[in-house]
Amino acid sequence: MSGSRLRTALLVILLATPLARARSQESGTTIRLTLDATAAPQKILHSTLVMPVKPGPLTVYYPKWIPGEHEPSGPVGNIAELKFTANGKIIPWRRDVLDVYTFHLDVPEGSSSLEITFDYLEPSGGPYSGGASATDKLVVVSWNQNVLYPAGARAEEIIFHPTLRLPEGWKFGTPLPVENQSGNEVRFKPVELDRLVDSPVVAGEYFRAVDVTPEGEPIHHEVDLVADSEAALAMSPEVEKDMKNLVAESGKLFGARHYRDYHFLLTLSNHVAHFGLEHHESNDSRTGEDVLLTPTGRRGVGGLLSHEFMHSWNGKFRRPADLAVAYYQAPMKDDLLWVYEGLTDFLGPLLAARSGLWTPEEYREHFASTAAGLGPGRPGRTWRPLQDTADAIPGMFRFGGWGNWVRGADYYPEGDLLWLEVSMIIHDQSHGAKSIEDFCHAFYGGQNTGPELKPYTFGDLVRVLNDLVPYDWGGFFHERLTSTSPEAPVGGIERGGWKVEYNDKPPAGAGEGGGRFGGGVNADYSIGVSVGGDGTVFDSIKNGLAFQAGVMPGMKVVAINDRAFTADLLHQALKASKDNSVTMRLLVLNDDYYKSCAITYQGGERYPHLLRVEAKPDTLDDLAKPLAK
Repeated sequence: MSGSRLRTALLVILLATPLARARSQESGTTIRLTLDATAAPQKILHSTLVMPVKPGPLTVYYPKWIPGEHEPSGPVGNIAELKFTANGKIIPWRRDVLDVYTFHLDVPEGSSSLEITFDYLEPSGGPYSGGASATDKLVVVSWNQNVLYPAGARAEEIIFHPTLRLPEGWKFGTPLPVENQSGNEVRFKPVELDRLVDSPVVAGEYFRAVDVTPEGEPIHHEVDLVADSEAALAMSPEVEKDMKNLVAESGKLFGARHYRDYHFLLTLSNHVAHFGLEHHESNDSRTGEDVLLTPTGRRGVGGLLSHEFMHSWNGKFRRPADLAVAYYQAPMKDDLLWVYEGLTDFLGPLLAARSGLWTPEEYREHFASTAAGLGPGRPGRTWRPLQDTADAIPGMFRFGGWGNWVRGADYYPEGDLLWLEVSMIIHDQSHGAKSIEDFCHAFYGGQNTGPELKPYTFGDLVRVLNDLVPYDWGGFFHERLTSTSPEAPVGGIERGGWKVEYNDKPPAGAGEGGGRFGGGVNADYSIGVSVGGDGTVFDSIKNGLAFQAGVMPGMKVVAINDRAFTADLLHQALKASKDNSVTMRLLVLNDDYYKSCAITYQGGERYPHLLRVEAKPDTLDDLAKPLAK
């Protein structure tokens, strides 16, 4: 057995098996945790922990590397009033000078337990779960923000017995099993630290649980909605039906489930951080308050929930060995994020289409925009290969301008195209006898013994693919991961019987303004710039026409052709250039300075779409057809 396979086997034994879990419940350290969230509307949570200890030096940790966030993002800067008490006396402590997530203290003689208290102050900003998570009407509890734990033990060896206090009348949703409830106080059953951190809670004044378990499905699935208003909870019967289809299609795709039940935790608010974060038996998905009330919102939430749902298999059940660390202080290596996130970014839209959450046209438009966003004119592709976008992600998540030049988390969209090509190669090499479902069954299947972690290596991935369809999978992945070609990897689209073209028709679901930029304009494929509804320049394509004219990210367009900027004016100027060359005069604000920029252009509005290639079979549309009946 190779070293990597031995390591994987040991991780499976130590981290995953029900027997190991049962033994840790019997012999592990049990910490009583009471989280008082009654002041959540004031954005303050209060933790009280009672931890068994022995006299002498003690080191405790605040979780640092949060699973699914791929970087050391634990919001340690948001805790206040930290105090350690034993036998009624305050114990001095000191933070580690090399790691701000580590605390040292000396437990006095005669002490058998330690009380730890601190407040978590809900932030107004921050990455992922460290972002805004509470409003006057709701809260999302991420347990990693509200615990400390002793050094020297693995996360699955430390048992917490949690109690949660909520504001009066608030309801909640979570995958955590409830031991008992009295009024606004909920006591959960004892749970290992890694499972606790993997099981967030949504709670609020406006709450609704929607059963989305398909008929005949033995495992319960529900959407737990929490919102800033009663009206926002109005999930339509059509979306409810499509969510049931999503669950059914996941069963067909993977052939197995690895959870006791599943909760789609959906927070609808304009005042919390918007993102999706995967968990084994739930997902923490947050988006705008009125998302369920609009057609474009329905598409967005469908893509979000399907993506995070896929992570229960890809990322939670199967996880790269270098991300399967024993506790939250150990650094993670992100080199296989093109599988962890890239494959999920392929499977999520696939099941959104199969379930009806997306239309077939929206599914094709997804691939068109993905390919165009990675296509010619993106200089970042010519110096930074796909592998580096995964390797370098800790501390380097990029949002905002210059994404075309420096690249950000491109293992998502490029991984999407890569795995589309993998699915088409499986189909072609087997002459249609094998499919991506066969790979998913082989890699993610097995028996459901509840939440389980089964790590893998690159070699494991290649071996399963080769067992399915003999091919130079190692060489294929190496070429794609190290390529610095300026061209997008569109092999999967072309094998599927389509090609990328550009015309003046906005993509399906783009909404008024034809882009994702807050009612602004996506002119990336014409003059090389994307502008928000207020004129803010989100990105400027290096060496594009706007770039050459001096329009850069962070500037603000305040006027176009001597009139105050609106998105409609820019659309009109682009449309006027369809048949004749025009010069657009832009007045931009750069910090405190005004600047005039002239862009001469002919070509009209340009948006990416997929065009059918009639000489080839339409295996892309076939791929998106539902399998569940």
